[in-house]
Amino acid sequence: RTGTVGASSPCCAIEMMTSGGPKYDLARFGMEVFRASPRQADLMIVAGRVSQKMAPVLRQIYDQMAEPKWVLAMGVCASSGGMFNNYAIVQGVDHVVPVDMYLPGCPPRPEMLIDAILKLHDKVQATPLGANRLAQIREMEAEGL
Repeated sequence: RTGTVGASSPCCAIEMMTSGGPKYDLARFGMEVFRASPRQADLMIVAGRVSQKMAPVLRQIYDQMAEPKWVLAMGVCASSGGMFNNYAIVQGVDHVVPVDMYLPGCPPRPEMLIDAILKLHDKVQATPLGANRLAQIREMEAEGL
């Protein structure tokens, strides 16, 4: 499975779509399809701000993804709430789901997204799977709470 599912805002969404286009060509890494279904994806790219109202939905989508699964927080809005420091916006998606890779920028360039995905590939190669991965996720979630 190489698909991604993403929640996004307009500025990061354009950069994410551009990375899948012919100039940057994510297809050469086997990631040409952005899946709309969490059951077909192993990477969730959270691109843009997450509202308090959307946080439970985002968590539900994460829970519906099959193991093993990874999360990439794209842009400062997903990583830390960005310039939206108010009660309606979650100040970092790591309060909702465990994040494996943070991608800075406002909005981050397509080259940066591809680099972050490739770094996540390297991290996945060294990550334990199965019961060891579940224990690691529980530990990360406990730290996040």
